[in-house]
Amino acid sequence: MAVTVSLAVFFGILTVVLYRGRAVGFWPGLTLVLFGFTLASTGLGPTINQLLTGLVHLIGSIRF
Repeated sequence: MAVTVSLAVFFGILTVVLYRGRAVGFWPGLTLVLFGFTLASTGLGPTINQLLTGLVHLIGSIRF
């Protein structure tokens, strides 16, 4: 749950930064957000969530 919330906040901030930096316009950004919601409601949603969770754990286990 904490990983999901932190990733949602991260991607939200990234979206705002890209929009404010004019890297993504309003309509393409809205299209990407709606695509994300649509993709999450399909059968791939849990798989993508598991992939992101595994990636976060992998990054967290790296020791410098």
